[in-house]
This record gives sequence, structure tokens and C-alpha cells, in this order.
Amino acid sequence: MDRRRFLSLSAFYTVAAASGTLAACHSSHDDDSNPGGGTAPPPAAGAFAFPQGVASGDPRDVSTVFWTRCVANGSASQTPVALTLQVSTQQDFAQLVASVPLSAVPDYDFTVRAKVTGLAAQTTYYYRFIAGSDASATGTTRTAAASTDAVPQVRFAWFVCQNWSANHWQALNLLAAETDLDFVVHLGDYIYEAGFAAPSGTVEPAHPTITLPSGGVYANTLDDYRTLYRTYRGDARLQNVHARFPVIAIWDDHEFSDDCWHDHQTYTNANLQQTARRRNANQAWVEYLPVDWGDVSFDLNNPAYDNIRIYRDFHFGSLIHLVMTDERLYRDDHVVPEAAIAQALGHDPVNGNDLVGSRYFVQQQVLAQFEAADTQRLGRVPSILGPTQTQWWKDTLKASTAIWKVWGNEVMMNRLWLDLSALAPAPDNVVFVLDCDAWDGYPSHKADLLAFVKAQGISNLVAITGDLHAFQAGIVRDVPDPANGTPVMIDLMSAGISSQPFFEDVKTYSAGMPLASLISAPALFDAFIRQNNPDMQYADHDGIGYATATVTPTQFIAIFNKMKFLNADGSAPAAPLQKRTQLTINAGAVAVTVQDDV
Repeated sequence: MDRRRFLSLSAFYTVAAASGTLAACHSSHDDDSNPGGGTAPPPAAGAFAFPQGVASGDPRDVSTVFWTRCVANGSASQTPVALTLQVSTQQDFAQLVASVPLSAVPDYDFTVRAKVTGLAAQTTYYYRFIAGSDASATGTTRTAAASTDAVPQVRFAWFVCQNWSANHWQALNLLAAETDLDFVVHLGDYIYEAGFAAPSGTVEPAHPTITLPSGGVYANTLDDYRTLYRTYRGDARLQNVHARFPVIAIWDDHEFSDDCWHDHQTYTNANLQQTARRRNANQAWVEYLPVDWGDVSFDLNNPAYDNIRIYRDFHFGSLIHLVMTDERLYRDDHVVPEAAIAQALGHDPVNGNDLVGSRYFVQQQVLAQFEAADTQRLGRVPSILGPTQTQWWKDTLKASTAIWKVWGNEVMMNRLWLDLSALAPAPDNVVFVLDCDAWDGYPSHKADLLAFVKAQGISNLVAITGDLHAFQAGIVRDVPDPANGTPVMIDLMSAGISSQPFFEDVKTYSAGMPLASLISAPALFDAFIRQNNPDMQYADHDGIGYATATVTPTQFIAIFNKMKFLNADGSAPAAPLQKRTQLTINAGAVAVTVQDDV
């Protein structure tokens, strides 16, 4: 199970697409797609199934990755399955530009992926997989424009946080029905590693409780994580999104463990290191997402937790340069230790869970004190990206010649502070940083990146963000004080597909604080947030949904699509859209115009 074998089983082929005929295909392995040899008739129809549908991903001007999972129908057989990927510019597959033999093997849970190169830029392709007499669903994908090509418009969407055990997935129906999308970005929390036994009425009946093979509360084994991906991808709505558009994916925390860093979980103050669990999570992610192995490195022979590198970038003509970062694998521990807060409060510093005061509702002066100590200990400021990825981020943006630089950014870059100095008695009469799992929790690292953007004159930088379960649009400054800082970028955050909104979390985290009257309703909380953070141009912390963007040389126009919650009877709403909000950014200006209910 080394990277070379993974690559060989993944079947990287080169095809000549321009003429519509196959070139001399080759791969780095002997053809094992017909292990039995001979000319025996194929099995009867129904022998094989594609229970997780099909997908494409990581589109470039000359290549795309194609994915499926193929199993023997109604059987637990561990025998490899021979199948063929077909790619065509014609929906009826009358003429193929690629026919790629593959073998779905149990080593990788019968998932296969093939990167087909030599494709034509800005071209729509149809694809399917054939096993015996059975064919998968037909998918569509589209290649990007070359980085030097001028294109008048690019449309894309981004989505995050589809918790199986919360709300509903009707937003995915609307996303799949979007027209003219060139690609879709997933910014993490593709699965949730915990929370499977949702209380009755909080999740649609279409999503029954998940039971992990290990019997645990949290995913731990490789089979656990694979079970989650198989289950999530079993939903026809998510399958439809993958079949309709190429997806560019990155992970956040729940693909491994909530609020994780390196290979450490944060369920308790001990911050236990779980290298084997981290590696299991890595492997399941790369098995089930259609990522480009020309960019992503994954090596099971490497015993470290970071046996994979997933940060990478994409060009869509000279219009968009998309930079995707990994904000979990290399990040330092949260600046304020949970154990330190526990000890200060007389709580259990090992088995307790003091996330309030360390990761959420953190006193700003406490954050500054611990950051100074961490800086001395590390010999550098604590960071989210880590030193190597930070330099890559800087070099990539500095060299970019695209009109719009779009940052696929997992966690909030907007400032989210609450100043209670004149509103609360001691000890709460201070400034609180609401979310220190986001960029606010690493203030010097954040300042370094933003100072670089300003110093290098990097223009038209827009972060597309997830994680917080909220809709936000904000101006981000090199210095977070609006009186002194210079606007350098825009952060656009989409709420989750289904995950519990941040407003509900805040009510829990602020229990016992003198905030009840200020957060008794979502509108009051949003107004208080904007009052404390004047650069926040739009805030809705009580929503679920997804976002789209239409980008031209002169404008970046985003749409926040907010969904209704479950019906009173617990069913998913048949007409799920509640409202749309338009955010307009003009090229050359770091400002957002908001038009609600469009």
C-alpha cells in the first residue's frame, strides 16, 4: 500500500483529445484490468454496482481526474473488479477521447481514480464507468481555460459542513440545478467524525443514525472513516452535485477530529495525540475525493501524521487564480491551552473540556500573553499554515498575474470580537475574541500574511470561507483596527449545508455571561456583531445553505443562498430556499456592496 502502488492502481493515462481518437495509452503498470484473460462473455447485467456514484475533480486546461467506487452487487467479495472509464465530448459516447482500463481493489475500498490528460481547454466532457454489462451514471465535467487565456466570465460555487445528523441536504438539490458552473469548491467538513445519534426531529428521516464498525462514538479506524464516506456519498443529492460539476476539495477539521491540529484531537483538555487515527482519516479522504495525484502526495510508507500534502492552486484563464490551503495539518496548537484555563478555574486539566476561554470567548489580553509565550518557545509566531506552506502561499500570490486571486480558506479571516468593557461587570468587562480556532486565534500570523499582501500590492484578493456555520462578508485589514488599518482583502463565508448555525453555538458558549439580552435572537446577535466589528458588511449567523460566484474582469458577484430549516414535522422543506443575498466587489476596490433578498 505504498504511493507507487496507489498511483499504478489509479491508472494515470495520457490521451489525445483533439482528434477524438485514442493515442497510444500507457501507464506505469501492467494491465491488470482483465486478470482472468481470454474472451469469456461479460457477467450478466446487475453483477456490479456503483453505490457512491461518479465524480470528477481538480480541473485544469488539459486534464481532469475521474472517480468512482465499483463493487460486486450483493456480495462481500474481496476480488478486484475490472472496469473501464470512458470519456467523450458526446453525451451518447459515440466517439471516445479516452477509454481507460482500471481495477477496483479492496486495498482502497474499491475506489478508483484516473487522471486523463491531453484534454482540450474550456471543453465539456461526459464520462462513465463500465463494469461487465453494467454502466455507472453519466457525469459531466469541464476543463479550465489556460492560465494565459482571457475569459469573459467564470462561475463557481462553494459549499461546506454537510453534517449527516443535522437539518437536511435540500441545498444540494439547488446547487446541482445551478447553470453554467465551471467548477465547485468544497472547503471542508465533508464528513463529521462524531454526532451520529441526533436527537429525534433534528435531522431529516432520509438520514438515519450511522453506526460505526468499531462501535465507538468517534470515528477511529480506517473502516470507520470509510463507512462515513460511503454513507455520505450514498445520498443521491450529493452524488448529483459530483456528477454535474468538477469539484476541488480541501479538508477542515471534522474529516479527522473537531478543532484538530496536527494529529491531536481536542475533545478533552489533554489534546491527545492520535497519529494512527490521523493517518486513517488521511487515507479515507484521498480514497473518496477526486483529487489530482500530480499535485497531492500521499505515502502510506511514511509513518508520520503528515504523510500527505493537499495544498495546491488552479488557474481559470487569466481571470481567476484559485489558491487552496490546508489549515489543519500544519497548524500549531491553539495559542491558549485548554489545560491552563482548566487549572485557573479549578477544573480537570486532563479529562475536562474547557474550550470556552481557550478556543471560544477568549479574553484578548489572555490570547496576547500566551501568544508571546508561544513565540518565545517556538522561535517564531504560532501559525495556522506552518512555515513551509506560509512561504508557498506568499510566493504563489506574489507571482500571480490573474485579475482575481481567490483563496480557498477553511476558517474565518474576518474579525469577530466582542467588547464588553462598558457592558459587563468584572471579570467579563474585557474584549473577547469569539473564535480562536479561526485566524483571530493566531493574530501575529494573520497580521504577517495581511502585511505581505499590502506590501506586495496584491490586488483583488477574495477569500471564500466556511467552518463557522454562518454567512459573512467582511473587509479584512492589515491592522484589525478600522481607524488605522488598510483594507487588503475581502472574506466571504458561506454557512454549512446542514450543520447547526453558529448562533446556537454562541448561546451555549456564553452561558453564565451577561450576554443574554444581546443574543436572545439571531437578529440582535448579528447587529451586536456588526456594532463590534464595523468591517463586517454582512452577518447572518443563523443559516444553512451555500454560495455561488460569478466573476468577470470588472466584478466578483457572490450569492448567499440561505435555506429554510426542517419543517415542523421534521421533514425537509420541498421548497427549501428562504432568500438570496448578493455581495458585489468591484475590481480594484476592497469594498462590498450588499443587496438582500435578490
